[in-house]
Amino acid sequence: MRVLVTGGAGFIGSHVVTALRRAGHEPVVLDALLPSAHPTAPEPPPAELLHGDVRDPQAVRAALSGIDAVCHQAALVGLGKDFADAPQYVSCNDLGTAVLLAAMAETGVRRLVLAGSMVVYGEGRYECLRHGPVRPGARRPEDLAAGRFEPRCPACGAALVPGLVGEDAPADPRNVYAATKLAQEHLAAAWARSVDGKVVALRYHNVYGPGMPRDTPYAGVASFFRSALARGDAPRVYEDGGQRRDFVHVRDVATANVLALEAGPGLPAGALTAYNTGSGDPHTVGEMAAALARAHGGPEPVVTGEFRLGDVRHITADSSRLRRDLGWRPEIGFTDGMADFARAGQRASAIPG
Repeated sequence: MRVLVTGGAGFIGSHVVTALRRAGHEPVVLDALLPSAHPTAPEPPPAELLHGDVRDPQAVRAALSGIDAVCHQAALVGLGKDFADAPQYVSCNDLGTAVLLAAMAETGVRRLVLAGSMVVYGEGRYECLRHGPVRPGARRPEDLAAGRFEPRCPACGAALVPGLVGEDAPADPRNVYAATKLAQEHLAAAWARSVDGKVVALRYHNVYGPGMPRDTPYAGVASFFRSALARGDAPRVYEDGGQRRDFVHVRDVATANVLALEAGPGLPAGALTAYNTGSGDPHTVGEMAAALARAHGGPEPVVTGEFRLGDVRHITADSSRLRRDLGWRPEIGFTDGMADFARAGQRASAIPG
């Protein structure tokens, strides 16, 4: 199968390209090589590389020539710095996706795997002992400033028990990045209905591993901590470090993309199928920072009590549907993965904006 991988020179995209090659497919990379992701020339991917932007209709149409399926990884990721980043996020993520889908409709490519995100859920699943499952609202700045980080029951104010989120949970994006990732899914679903196409949205959890960019506001928390350790600094853990996340290794995520592409013939036409993509082994951010520091031999983490508006407290999802439907099994556990990441190289510092 000849597969166009948008953003294939980036962190996750480059691992997807390698996984596709190993599975006997022919990846083709379309990447804009934007300075925000590639301040220096990346390592040449083991595939044909087309230098172009997914927001450029002419470049996308040319790239789709002879393509059987598309793996859409190109996006601006992370929470960013502040709301001033909103136009850039919408342009890269939503306009880029719309241009790609329009070109696919025109050229007859009908199979898409979309790099989605668990951020579309907002806060995770919570239960109140009195009121059952509840959906807490956004955390208030005054509570965060006072160190009250845990969401409370919106009905009675009691403590909540966090749980796993299924794919059928209502979407509730809490920041600009999350809103653009949900919009990507809506656009892809509309495209599938219009052209009888097939879409898999892999809702990634906190992906980490070799080749993550360093020292950038657009990377994930694992990259922040790894960058600090590389400088000889202690990782700075926000809030109290008790935020629960599912850290999944990038090579396992790449395998999920290959399986999703290969499953295309068996998927329903005219629809989007979403799959949570996580390790199934949640840990707190504090635990992750400590594991990285131990494996790296660097300073112990410092819990700062700082916070970012738009962050959620707990988000861990149930990935059993992906395991059941596509036979995916993550192979790299938390301890081994963090030890590997602590020693792995990172990409050059990105230039914000």
